Amino acid sequence: MTEAVFDSASQPAIQPTPIPLRELLPWALFGGLLLLLALYFVGAEQGATSIFPGMYVHEFVHDGRHLLGFPCH
Repeated sequence: MTEAVFDSASQPAIQPTPIPLRELLPWALFGGLLLLLALYFVGAEQGATSIFPGMYVHEFVHDGRHLLGFPCH
């Protein structure tokens, strides 16, 4: 039977590559805008600030409103 011997000193250490801020910033802004849009629909999409007529969006996100602590009735 053969035995494999691995010498960790002979292999170079793997270094993590940092992500440059210029590549990360557009994705962070996009994610932030999506989160703000979701917060609007969950928290304010009803009444005078309503974009869509009726209560369709409100009823769709109703349980999420209560989970996040938004009063609605």
